[in-house]
Amino acid sequence: MRAATVDRSTTQRTLVVGATGATGRLLVEELLNRGIEVKAVVRSPDRLPKALREHPLVHLEQARLLELDDKAMIRLVEDCDSAASCLGHNLTWKGVFGPPYRLVTEAIRRLATAMQVDPGDNPARLVLMSSAGIRDRPGEGLGTWGERIVLGALRLLVPPHADNERAADALRDRSDPDARGPEWCIVRPDTLSNAEAPETYEVFPSPIRSAIFDAGHTSRRNVARFIADLLTDRQLWERWKGRMPVVYDARPQ
Repeated sequence: MRAATVDRSTTQRTLVVGATGATGRLLVEELLNRGIEVKAVVRSPDRLPKALREHPLVHLEQARLLELDDKAMIRLVEDCDSAASCLGHNLTWKGVFGPPYRLVTEAIRRLATAMQVDPGDNPARLVLMSSAGIRDRPGEGLGTWGERIVLGALRLLVPPHADNERAADALRDRSDPDARGPEWCIVRPDTLSNAEAPETYEVFPSPIRSAIFDAGHTSRRNVARFIADLLTDRQLWERWKGRMPVVYDARPQ
């Protein structure tokens, strides 16, 4: 199935899924600060702050993303030139160990399929928020057997970790000879915090420290800033598209 043709040279609207989450709300703010229209998929509109849900540039779609059929998914993305997923599992027993076990994977796979466009069109942009614990390639950043053992245990025992790995694979390995999917970027913050963010962040192709035994810190605000910058800065996008950059809070000078 193909999405309707959109003039992506003029459209300035981003679809945000996971908009009511701690990082998703900040991403909506950052996009609005740049004058970008936001379409937000929410199950409960009241979970989005009033100032955001009543903002004139915000368009709310009340739905459970994975319950939408293929036609509804296409309608969801057809007037957007970009999309960002800040979906994640709630840090509760049910959220970590209960269904849906592949929330992020299925969401990103269906979004990428719905965002397919004809080869003559400019490709849309799709950003997935992941984690520094998700590897860009086998063995990346794993210098000790201890790190390998812990990562293997996470993969087997913690469903959200496996879900995030599969979601990254769904973008990297996706291939459809009959249609062109969106350009993509997988943003990998290290340990997320709600701390007040420094005004700048640092971005690296790979982790510069162990996400398991020597984790760095990334404020949610800086994750939101980086994603918004990616979606609005063509030069920055060209640098990181098709890659999995790791973002940290800027270190004190």
